[in-house]
Amino acid sequence: MAVGEFLRANWPAVAIGVTASAILAVAILLLDTMPPRAIAMATGPKGGAYYEIGKRYQVALERAGEQLRLVETAGSVENLALLRDRSSGVKVALVQGGTIGKDDAPEFESLGTLFYEPLWIFHRSELQGLTPGALRGRKVSIGPEGSGTRALMLELLKRNGLDQQVGELLALAPGAAADKLLAGEIDVAAFVAQWDAPLVQRLIADERVGLANFPRADAYVALYPFLSKVTVPRGVGDLAKDLPPTDVTLFAPKASLVVRWDLHPAIQDLLLNAAVQIHSGPGIFHEAGRFPAAEGIDLPLSDAAIQFYKSGRPFLQNNFPFWIASLLGRLLVLLIPVVAVLYPMIRFLPALYAWLMRSKIARLYGELRFLEHRPTWLSLASPSPAVLRRRLFPSFVHQLRMQGQISGCLEIDLARPDKRDPYTFATQLFLDCVSSCKSGEDRHSRRTYRLERVEYGLW
Repeated sequence: MAVGEFLRANWPAVAIGVTASAILAVAILLLDTMPPRAIAMATGPKGGAYYEIGKRYQVALERAGEQLRLVETAGSVENLALLRDRSSGVKVALVQGGTIGKDDAPEFESLGTLFYEPLWIFHRSELQGLTPGALRGRKVSIGPEGSGTRALMLELLKRNGLDQQVGELLALAPGAAADKLLAGEIDVAAFVAQWDAPLVQRLIADERVGLANFPRADAYVALYPFLSKVTVPRGVGDLAKDLPPTDVTLFAPKASLVVRWDLHPAIQDLLLNAAVQIHSGPGIFHEAGRFPAAEGIDLPLSDAAIQFYKSGRPFLQNNFPFWIASLLGRLLVLLIPVVAVLYPMIRFLPALYAWLMRSKIARLYGELRFLEHRPTWLSLASPSPAVLRRRLFPSFVHQLRMQGQISGCLEIDLARPDKRDPYTFATQLFLDCVSSCKSGEDRHSRRTYRLERVEYGLW
């Protein structure tokens, strides 16, 4: 009862307090669900193709107010190891196709493929018509430990039965391998890289080295679904020197943008938008608009990527700066269910409060009727108005008014004439009658009270 009286007497303050608490809770939840201000991206060796691409992503994200820290690595294998390690802070990485399987890392998701990166096998020019069998006894650079090039070359050598027959497998960095090949210190150097990588452009236009052809490229593509067949046109390296002197068939994995499953969806949208800006142009092996592509070759696409490829860039990010769009998006997510719950409550609470007040008025009216039918009120020999004032009504009505049990209810209900309850009206008449009795107008007031009660059907 004390709680009910407190709420009734202080309901505006209670309502304000509850509303403020709800707003505070929503604000805390909103801040907790906002995207991080900075993320880390695993790329590749400094100066390599992956690292240079990472720098382009860094510039694109900085325009939107997001900090991107680039982590230098040996290549795709090390990138995946950093993604697995939660303590590394790496949330996104460039990964060569074929270096991971769907069941190997359930915590990873793909944002799609970005570009072709063929396997380039350059050899000294005197080794014309290089075949897998010609690698026996040769010095071959297959890339450093942790690189995607090394992983792919080891698999291909094993498939061709040459993993134990190559003279020496060297773990040279791309730049060092190119220098040694041009100097004649090694026989073969393998690289997985884009066409426009500086190292590829340097070697393909040099007469001292040749580019190996893969006449069985279709067989490799059939055996390894992550590979695609591509053709390097004759003379594309140097038209004046006609290098390469013939069309060269290669096979190429595709690079993917891989993220951890818990990366914020807004950051994923930001990365996808940057990927469109960076990779959507034409290339030697594809037309404009081919990349980025909704291809989950090694890993399933994330929900954010599926939605992006289906509907394009989110509406809010198209029309607002990134952080404002993120804030509005979080607000909508939080407010829609809140409004769905509060709206019917707001509609229902006033009616409930009015019903409670009317119920109380009806109970008080019953007490008033009891007083009305006492012999001291109905008898023709009733005491004079002075005696009535002194003995009965003043003390009762004064007590009720002091407790606020009538006045507060009547003020609420009488302020709404369209919703006025007959019991409320009759109770107010009774109070008016008592006030008139105090001033000596008992007969006229009592008559008016009875007539108006008859009119409202309460007699």
